Amino acid sequence: MTSAALAFAPRVLPVGGTCGGQHSGGQSAVIVASADRYAVRTPVRARRRRLPAGERALVRRAQRGSEEAIEALFRAHWSRAWRAAYLIVHDGPGAEDIAQEAFLAAIRALDRFDRRRPFGPWLHRIVVNRAIDSVRARALRREVGTEIEAEPAPPEAGGAGYSDDIVAALRSLPAEHRAVIVMRYLLEYTPGEIAAALELPRGTVNSRLRRGLDRLGEQLQEEER
Repeated sequence: MTSAALAFAPRVLPVGGTCGGQHSGGQSAVIVASADRYAVRTPVRARRRRLPAGERALVRRAQRGSEEAIEALFRAHWSRAWRAAYLIVHDGPGAEDIAQEAFLAAIRALDRFDRRRPFGPWLHRIVVNRAIDSVRARALRREVGTEIEAEPAPPEAGGAGYSDDIVAALRSLPAEHRAVIVMRYLLEYTPGEIAAALELPRGTVNSRLRRGLDRLGEQLQEEER
């Protein structure tokens, strides 16, 4: 068994839960790193990318300009969008800005959205890409000495449902590695779906997952010593 497997085997990472008092609607999952691959045990239902009839109706109404439908879509998807952004940027207020801006961008582009497809993956793609851009921009500002210290995450963040050691270990990874791990284990996408969302070769996604999980395992083992 690999070092990452030894590090992750005993840890339960809740995918569901609350954030800011709202239930994400997700379900718990356990990250299991086997000797030859990294896998996640997720409900079969979570892997289906079919748009529920109720959400299809909401998207149709939102496309027609219904503020009530837009608000309902926001409530349904806000928690997971915020947590995904937070686990990439590690900045509570920054994650809020990214999630809000991503949602507004999605709403503005609804006229081009195929409502037969799920709204969530489309929104998550925008969130993750904006979060990666934010981390890169912050790194650039740090290099030129103009970086402003991030505000501490609000109390309700709580690591976005993850333990402090896992959140700290994630923060040590490059943004690109954080992104694929968040999409795989928080948003429950397959490597193929991640590759399509980020417009990357599937081999690149698999490589980033392996390297990221190896690094996480090393970080967690060091913290336990």
